[in-house]
Order: sequence, then C-alpha cells, then structure tokens
Amino acid sequence: MIGKYLIVLFISMVPLIELRGALPVAVAMELSIIPSFVICIVGNMIPVPFIFFFARKVLEWGADKKYIGKFFSFCLEKGHKGGEKLKEKAGKGLFLALLLFVGIPLPGTGAWTGTLAASILDMDFKKSVIAVVAGVLLAGVIMGVLSLFVKGGITAVI
Repeated sequence: MIGKYLIVLFISMVPLIELRGALPVAVAMELSIIPSFVICIVGNMIPVPFIFFFARKVLEWGADKKYIGKFFSFCLEKGHKGGEKLKEKAGKGLFLALLLFVGIPLPGTGAWTGTLAASILDMDFKKSVIAVVAGVLLAGVIMGVLSLFVKGGITAVI
C-alpha cells in the first residue's frame, strides 16, 4: 500500500503530469481519495521552491547548449509566454490569474509552468507560492471529482 502511495507522490512531482495525472492514477489503483489528494498536493508542491529560485537560471544557462538547448529554450519560451499571458490578462489581478492558471487543469498549465512564469515575472515568492498552492488545491478538487465520476461510470457499465 505504501508503495502505491509513493508511486502517486512521484507521479505528482513530474512536470506536465503533476497532480492532474497522479490523482486519476491513485483512483485507478483504488487508493483512498483523501490521503491520495494530500499526497498529490505535497508531491506537486515539493519542486515549487526549486523551480522558483533555480529553474530560470538553469534554463538560461542551458538554452545555448548543443544537446539540451532546444528543450531548455522550449521551457523558457513556455514559461515566458505563460507569464506574459497572465500579465496581459490579469493586470493587478496577477495573484488570482496565477491561481486560476495553475488550478484549471489544461495542458501546459500547472504548478511547474505557473511557478516558472511567476519567477520570470519576478513575482513575490510568498504570494506566488500561496497562489500556486491554492491553484493546486483547485486542480485537485476538479481532478478528484472527475476521476471519481469516470470511475463510477466505468464501474456502472461493467
């Protein structure tokens, strides 16, 4: 049982998959939803301080390197575009925009991209983390409900 929860924890730490992929996996593995929800949130938040303080520096360093340059440039561009979209749409409501950007489970959004965007925009660390945590909670609620709904529908058909 602990092994399954560790799998869910590690999945929730993976960029682009994050909590949005880990929570449905937990439901599919028939793990309890509340502990899974908490573990996914913790796993999704573990990389956030590292992303905020170091990711931009590492990506800028690697953007001109031969083998990793394209990927690093892609990540920088994604973070920059995400940040600019947030800034453009939000104006003074940047906190709420970051929360919703992280919280609405769409491809290319989430804690990794949101934190990178906050770092690129030089947002305050504390406000960024609070917005990202709230967004991850929102995404968790949405994905938890959707996962349970889909599981219930599949169970009913079978």
